[in-house]
Amino acid sequence: MTDKMLADDRLIVALDVPNALAGLELAERLGSTVSFYKIGLGMLTGGGLALANELKQEHGKRIFLDMKLFDIGNTVEAAVRGLAQFDLDFLTVHGDPHVVRAAKEGAAGKDLKILAVTVLTSLNRDDLDASLIKPGDVQELVLERAARAFEAGADGVIASPQEAAAIRALPEAAGRLIVTPGIRPAGADLGDQKRVATPANAIADGVDHIVVGRPVVRAPDPRAAALSILAEMTSPQAMAPNRA
Repeated sequence: MTDKMLADDRLIVALDVPNALAGLELAERLGSTVSFYKIGLGMLTGGGLALANELKQEHGKRIFLDMKLFDIGNTVEAAVRGLAQFDLDFLTVHGDPHVVRAAKEGAAGKDLKILAVTVLTSLNRDDLDASLIKPGDVQELVLERAARAFEAGADGVIASPQEAAAIRALPEAAGRLIVTPGIRPAGADLGDQKRVATPANAIADGVDHIVVGRPVVRAPDPRAAALSILAEMTSPQAMAPNRA
């Protein structure tokens, strides 16, 4: 089976590298095994937008720009309108309804999908308490934020794989995307993520795209690491709903 046949855009590799040159080098090493890349805020000053454009226009890759925008409505709308000119695929904003509505206005007429952040996967209840976020179970807060974001027009949400099945069950989630960071292959280092799952479990729970960074980026052989994840995504465990 060829790499092209193995590529699956449900896998999004996060280019968590210092600059565009390093990102391009990694993409070239991965070749046709990966068709979708995430470029985050950390690379914005390192040529992130230029890399996004090159990967999209010259290499035919799909691009997820992870900016997590948050500001007053007019500013968000203007920022999204500018970013939408790059012909990207996904863009993140915080899931507050006024932010989502403004982002959708900015993306009007473009194919850019607006994804709303619910609760960052690096946060737990102690972190939310420290930020004065209202009391309640993290999953319940994620579900409430997801439902409100969908009602405001979000094309999808960013959420922990641990909340994916519950979000998929929301009536508001019909036809919407669920994209999950915090994916770690079995046996991988958790790093700074606190709410994680394996690729197979995430797919089984109704996730549309999984985002994987360090397990691929820092692997001795990134291509082999990506192929291993692709194999997990199509394993028997990924085929049936995971409710364990």
